[in-house]
Amino acid sequence: MSILAAYVLPHPPLILPEVGRGEERKIQLTVNAYERAMKEAAEQKPDTVIIASPHTVMYADYFHIAPGEEAEGSFAQFGAEGVTVAARYDAVLAKEIEMEAGDIGIEAGPVGGRNAALDHAVMIPLHFLYAHTRDVRVVRLGISGLSPLVHYKFGRCIARAAQTLGRRAIFIASGDLSHKLTPEGPYGFAPEGPRFDKACMKYLEEGDFLKLLRMERTLYEPAAECGLRTFWIMAGALDGQALKIKKLSYQGPFGVGYGVVSLRVTRADVRRSFAERYEMLERRAQEERRAAEDEYVRLARHAIETIVTTGKLPERPANLSSEMAERAGVFVSLKKDGELRGCTGTFEPTTKNIAEEILQNAASAALRDPRFPPVKKEELDALVYSVDVLTEPELVAGADALDVKKYGVIVEYRARKGLLLPDLDGVDTVEEQLRRLTRRDGLTRTEAEQRVAAQASREERLGAATHVI
Repeated sequence: MSILAAYVLPHPPLILPEVGRGEERKIQLTVNAYERAMKEAAEQKPDTVIIASPHTVMYADYFHIAPGEEAEGSFAQFGAEGVTVAARYDAVLAKEIEMEAGDIGIEAGPVGGRNAALDHAVMIPLHFLYAHTRDVRVVRLGISGLSPLVHYKFGRCIARAAQTLGRRAIFIASGDLSHKLTPEGPYGFAPEGPRFDKACMKYLEEGDFLKLLRMERTLYEPAAECGLRTFWIMAGALDGQALKIKKLSYQGPFGVGYGVVSLRVTRADVRRSFAERYEMLERRAQEERRAAEDEYVRLARHAIETIVTTGKLPERPANLSSEMAERAGVFVSLKKDGELRGCTGTFEPTTKNIAEEILQNAASAALRDPRFPPVKKEELDALVYSVDVLTEPELVAGADALDVKKYGVIVEYRARKGLLLPDLDGVDTVEEQLRRLTRRDGLTRTEAEQRVAAQASREERLGAATHVI
């Protein structure tokens, strides 16, 4: 056997009466759906329940698989010391998943989690399942900072491992949706919150895993969700399977989205394999980005691809445009899977022209940013580049003169100096701009406001290209 069914389940601790103390009645539809889902799961007589949790051990480039024979956890941190949940692990299946992943170059295993207590995103599904059966073993998985495609492929490894061992397995994607649905909620409101929940529930209910994999980071990050990566793994675990899908409930009365979805396997269906289509669409998007690159971004990409593959920087272009021949500070930034992969720059010019400044800083961003390992050849196709060419700094009287979309900020205090570029994702206010800068560079807000220099700028965005002059 392999994966019999999968369930999308939220994990609000107050769903338990011992924690909610009456508040759980406000999500009674979720409680009812949870009970229905876990009763359905138990009726399939699974050998093993595989639970992907966003609250267990997490690494940027590695999938944690809980080691050992058993684990236990309690709801003491939520005020219910007497409520505990225990699990017997399926160590054989856990090892098989690790080996399947390793065979295709995905790093996964038990690093960092020995003797770790169960987290609430695992305990809550088990609490409801144990009302119907306790005759199951558990594999507990974490998520990673890797791409949607890698999560999907990891899910396929899980299904293959279950198939190899003949396990009757249930997959649980434990995850809440947006945490920013209402101004009254504990996390506040973001307009992306309701939009994310609507889109995510639609894609799950329709089984449209391709759209689930290709959701825009600009939608799901501001929504402050916690379940999407577990859904990506689930999609991979259901690769090549026809499904009977039921949306059992959706609620969000506390400002957090709770969705319950049942996805039962009915038969094999090769048309429901999404990895290759995802890769094709990503290649097309990359071609469009490259076609839109300006000369600044094109030179940065050429510099990095050359030095990573040959060990040497290319010669600067022989015939420079008038803009490239000028002198200015330059920052080169790299992103991979939407996350920063390297960024190095100069506040003021250090070379003869902008072209040389780009070459030098591109090499540093790829190979010498101390926050990241050097870029490898196999990463090149996944990189997205941006180049910021800085104007002369302009001294301003204070924070009131700043504009996060137009101006980057240089803060100087005594021997310390820091810079934050304009129009960064997640930086929507001057307050946030200064907070990030002062926190990163060890200044207090008072110190920062004693001397603030703004970089007046005009931004021109071409696909992934950013050119600030």
